Amino acid sequence: MPEGDTVWLTAHRLHEALAGGVLTRFDLRVPRFATADLTGRAVRDVTPRGKHLLTRFEGGLTLHSHLRMDGAWRVFPAGSRWSGGPAHQIRAVLGTETATAVGYRLPVLELLRTGEEDRVVGHLGPDLLGPDWDAATAVARLRADPARSLGDALLDQRNLAGIGNVYRCELVFLAGVTPWLPVGELPDESLPRLVATARRLLMANRTTFERRTVAGAGRRGPLLHVYGRAGRPCPRCGGPVRVTPYRDPGPALSGDERITYWCPGCQRGPGPGASR
Repeated sequence: MPEGDTVWLTAHRLHEALAGGVLTRFDLRVPRFATADLTGRAVRDVTPRGKHLLTRFEGGLTLHSHLRMDGAWRVFPAGSRWSGGPAHQIRAVLGTETATAVGYRLPVLELLRTGEEDRVVGHLGPDLLGPDWDAATAVARLRADPARSLGDALLDQRNLAGIGNVYRCELVFLAGVTPWLPVGELPDESLPRLVATARRLLMANRTTFERRTVAGAGRRGPLLHVYGRAGRPCPRCGGPVRVTPYRDPGPALSGDERITYWCPGCQRGPGPGASR
């Protein structure tokens, strides 16, 4: 599932493949930008911002994309066969003399002026993997709504950018609380520690697509504590990990369905169905 670490690595690979090259192919397969043609322009850089990707071109233009749940960019040597899904799922093709980047199932794709990037990413909080990272600001934003559930607050990219559902489940487990616990009920020292853990985990996972939150796990050991482990023993108490679907009510989450993995035996706080 694409989260801040996946987006960072995707941006790094796109930048390595395209930056400095001149576009020999530019194809956006979305109605609004289907006629756009940037062939002949140089690719300046590819920059991640939270879960957003900004591909900047000569002439002050930026291609903004977002992977959401299952979007992906794939990079191939020029002239090689593409793989990543059927052709009808391709939304973007960026080609240079040496490499081709193909965007599959991209739900957000728009071309805008580089000077207008704040229109699409200006609302984001401090980026866990960005040069603007500011832990104190992230903690202050999370604390600004003490009645809000911790799980919802962590997913709100206006508080801090880069956390998705996998990290939400893992972080609240590591903090020993349920995602439905109001932020204001956390001990004063817990929230800064949780934010520091989030930064540490995303930094550790930014160079691999095999996400790991379990320290020292061997090749056969679990990579994650609770996410995707419904019915399996909790690594702390041995009780079964539970899975609970619920609908996030916050406006920033657009009513997305979230699946919560949690351990009722060792995560204190309200359970599913609590007021959020």
